[in-house]
Amino acid sequence: MRSPSLSKVRRPARTLALTAAVALVAAGCAAERQFPSEPGKGVDVGFLPSERGLTDQTSGIIDLWNGSWIAALAVGVLVWGLTIWCIVAYRKRKNDNQLPVQLRYHVPLELMYTVVPILMIGALFFFSSRVQGDIQDVSAEPDVEIEVYGKQWSWDFNYLSDDVYFSGHRVNLTGEEGVEETLPTLYLPVDETVEFTVKSRDVAHSFWIPAFLYKVDNLPGRVNTFQVTPQREGVYSGKCAELCGEFHSEMLFNVEVVDRATYDDQMDQLRQAGQTGRLGDELNRQYNVVDEVGTEGSQN
Repeated sequence: MRSPSLSKVRRPARTLALTAAVALVAAGCAAERQFPSEPGKGVDVGFLPSERGLTDQTSGIIDLWNGSWIAALAVGVLVWGLTIWCIVAYRKRKNDNQLPVQLRYHVPLELMYTVVPILMIGALFFFSSRVQGDIQDVSAEPDVEIEVYGKQWSWDFNYLSDDVYFSGHRVNLTGEEGVEETLPTLYLPVDETVEFTVKSRDVAHSFWIPAFLYKVDNLPGRVNTFQVTPQREGVYSGKCAELCGEFHSEMLFNVEVVDRATYDDQMDQLRQAGQTGRLGDELNRQYNVVDEVGTEGSQN
């Protein structure tokens, strides 16, 4: 006869397991959704806020992400399967008062437990380092050079190749319609290699364009560099990904990937507005606090 208390314990456990299974299946279905009509706002398989081919790097990152999850799921299914099989096959039977035969010093089994995880970690390291190396490669000759300064709580963009600049100001996000259109806008030419030099004017920030699947820290006294080639025109969102003070959540910007003619027109507009030259380190709030250390392809 079953104990009433034991039945009460098992019933919530079954409900919890069923709920978890349904949530897992639903999450898997949600991962398939894409929104191609809204560039940069879609969700590719694996819950990443990007799409293949959006830049020269996104496809490799998505493949690494999805491959890692597939490998993790395969390991999980194997472990769960073996665990459940052991629980069922070797459970204690009625009138069975003897201890089962114990396995000790099973060398082949212990070797398998050692070698297989090493091979798995080695494979993950190989593919991760390969993708990371491609992302952090700054050996190509850039078509456009842009210097990005993070500051509390906006951004300065120096278009070094065109000798013009844009100085951003904090936008008070009230929730009213049209406010986002007043955010600082970074213009990039499509199908051209852009080299970013990332710096900070005050505290630690982080330059992040979610659709590009890459972010770089803006650190006081440190210079970080990376290259990317946008391959699809569209409007994307950017933000600071490092808590930097009271109005961190409003440190947003827009990114417009446009054709070369439109890009040149935007540069001409900045030039006509008198925004020529470069806003340099002399505007830093903590200039000379620490020595500048240059790095290439540094990633958070």
